[in-house]
Amino acid sequence: MLAVPLAQSTNSDFDIIIENEITLKNYCEAIINKVFILPQALYPEFINYQCNKVADALMWINKFEELISNNEKLFAKSCALTRASKLIYLIEKKRSEMQSSRVVEIKYETPKRFINAESEDRIFSFFEAKKHIETLQEFDDKIFFLTSELLEYEEAEIVSNHRTLKDYSIQCEKLIAKLERLKNLNDKRIKSKEDSCDNLLKTKKIQFNCNVNQFVDIFYQLHRELFSEGKPIIDGSINDLVGMIVNSFVDKDGNEISPQTVETILKPSRADKRPKPHKRLDIDKLL
Repeated sequence: MLAVPLAQSTNSDFDIIIENEITLKNYCEAIINKVFILPQALYPEFINYQCNKVADALMWINKFEELISNNEKLFAKSCALTRASKLIYLIEKKRSEMQSSRVVEIKYETPKRFINAESEDRIFSFFEAKKHIETLQEFDDKIFFLTSELLEYEEAEIVSNHRTLKDYSIQCEKLIAKLERLKNLNDKRIKSKEDSCDNLLKTKKIQFNCNVNQFVDIFYQLHRELFSEGKPIIDGSINDLVGMIVNSFVDKDGNEISPQTVETILKPSRADKRPKPHKRLDIDKLL
């Protein structure tokens, strides 16, 4: 974690500024604040600057990616998902530059017959790319990897192409299209199952066959008068109880219950709206 106070900063745009003790929490917060205020056009320079400063650039960039991913909700809440997407793309690109071969962790030299194309600093092998995405579980991860490969290929200076293998970009595009179609079908399948579960859980409101004030008074007793180990048998606010009652029950004629009526009956100060003692359903006798 490399950070400096503002007075010692030589590049305030790209330095991680921390005035007090450098802790993991302070460092992560400082980076998040930095990427929110830094123009997106400067992101590549920021990543390069940090990678040149830290002792282990690959470890730093992997941790940076993890930090962005773990704070995805923060980016969404701040309407800054484009910032997160751009950072993830640039991180993946930077990592590919730092690795000898980006088509992933090949433990042996790829045979020439499986190499679609070569640039000055790497190979493009659809055979190896397919092998890699088979290790990934999520459709989005597979599509992201292939899209990154496609962009890398389009930007690379190709020095040789295989005579008989299909063009690398065409193969990647076809597989991306296939994965997107399968993802769409899978999403529909999951949604269909969720909708079926929701339908099973849906119930109509329950009708009670006494006066409204008698019924609501039951909840008043459980909330205000009856306790278990010092706590109300039913806990929560009046608003919680009102919402639960009006959303779950209809009166003896099958009509909706007025939230205002329920709220008035539940107020301790409105005993006049609750049933008289001889008409009250005494829950304490049932417990």
